[in-house]
Amino acid sequence: MTESQGTEVTNNVERHRFDIHVDGALAGFTQYKETPGVREFFHTEIHDGFEGQGIGGKLARAALDQTRADGLKVIDTCPFIKGWIGKHPDYQDLLA
Repeated sequence: MTESQGTEVTNNVERHRFDIHVDGALAGFTQYKETPGVREFFHTEIHDGFEGQGIGGKLARAALDQTRADGLKVIDTCPFIKGWIGKHPDYQDLLA
């Protein structure tokens, strides 16, 4: 899906989450529920050892970009995703 400098974000549809891998290792994920027209993000986790490196921001951007491409709106139940959207006005149009 999205790849840069050894970082790859994929939509793990079976587990209802976007995964971020750094140099092949799972660094974190953001979980979602989907209903018609809406993707609700409810939990984001960055694994120890990957925190403080901007991994969460890369994950949020990729997950939200894919949500936009899928034609869905967002419910930002997850505090991390909510905060990220709050800091990036160009993503606020995604809010349901």
